[in-house]
Amino acid sequence: MRLGTANTYDNALQNLYVRQSDLSSQQEKLTSGKNVNRPSDDPTASAVAERALTRISRVATEQRALGVQRNAITMAESTLGDATYLIQNIRDLMVNAGNGSYNAAARATIAEQMRGLRDQLFSFANRTDTNGIPLFGGLGSAAAPFTDAAAGVTFNGTPGQRSSTEVALPTAMDGQAIWMNVPSGNGTFEMTLAGVNTGSLSTNAGQVISPAALTGHNYSVNFTIAAGVTTYDVVDTTTAATIVSGQPYMSNQAISFDGMSFVAQGGPSNGDSIQISPSTATNVFKIIDDAIASIDGSTGGPVLGQTIALALTQFDSSMDRIQSARGQAGDWLNRADKIDGTQTGRTIQLEAEKSKAEDLDMVKGISDFTKFQTGYQAALQSYAQVQKLSLFNYIS
Repeated sequence: MRLGTANTYDNALQNLYVRQSDLSSQQEKLTSGKNVNRPSDDPTASAVAERALTRISRVATEQRALGVQRNAITMAESTLGDATYLIQNIRDLMVNAGNGSYNAAARATIAEQMRGLRDQLFSFANRTDTNGIPLFGGLGSAAAPFTDAAAGVTFNGTPGQRSSTEVALPTAMDGQAIWMNVPSGNGTFEMTLAGVNTGSLSTNAGQVISPAALTGHNYSVNFTIAAGVTTYDVVDTTTAATIVSGQPYMSNQAISFDGMSFVAQGGPSNGDSIQISPSTATNVFKIIDDAIASIDGSTGGPVLGQTIALALTQFDSSMDRIQSARGQAGDWLNRADKIDGTQTGRTIQLEAEKSKAEDLDMVKGISDFTKFQTGYQAALQSYAQVQKLSLFNYIS
């Protein structure tokens, strides 16, 4: 069989081109460190690497958002701690106002101090994060969730709170639940002195001794003095039924009925009464405003003692709600740490998946490069030898 010289040259050159292409491709892989530099190199591996890269980008976005959320909750937790400290200071001033040696001017000074602390507390409720988003806006988007008007403080946001997810936290807490939904009285019922009382009667905030016996009705405890003996009747004003009749009254002795108990002090006048009603929802600021109004310029007396006892109980209830919200914020911060750890682990896993799909095994890559380089050099030497086999080289 005869082989033409031109055909031999073409085959040799074609093999050189293939080996040169393989060597160049392997050199590109070594330079980039990737086994897949373009989708055409390995469509399947390229798709796997692209999906992993997309997920890594999404995780990075979620982690940036989590950082913003963590900062907002951290500020909210700190703010609630500051608020608890302020309310405790207000409570201490209220206790001081009950000092029997203070005159009206001294109590007016205390009231002025309480107003300053109250204004600071209101600014805490409207505090924003570094992006200007209210910390206690709930589900709303109002720039200032709370408004301080003549009629009292109102909440302009939308009550409620976004739930946390596997990768995110709420960016705002429910201001309505924290600042506005504080129960009046002792949390179950509220005690007030009748406005027409003339004696020195006062009470504590009362307590529940049997939750199952509570009725949720309104009551009136009416005092009668006959022949120097003081007695009291308890009337359920909701049903107009008399619960207790003609019981002798003794100062500092508990009066109990329908699951409730309270202690009355002092000497009532004939016809004096105590009104008992179920607790209603009030807010931290109204509690403070009512407390300030009761001591501002007051000269003391049983009504002031009654008001102070009520205010102290409601201050404690307010602090309980704020501290509960602070505990929730702390729980979210712990959850943020767990989310961050999970997301970091997920990123490492995705990076490994991406690397496995597209990165080059450097040991194998260098070995292949050496093999291709040796093959290319051998092809060049072989071609040089073939060129010398032309018949014309032997014609003299």
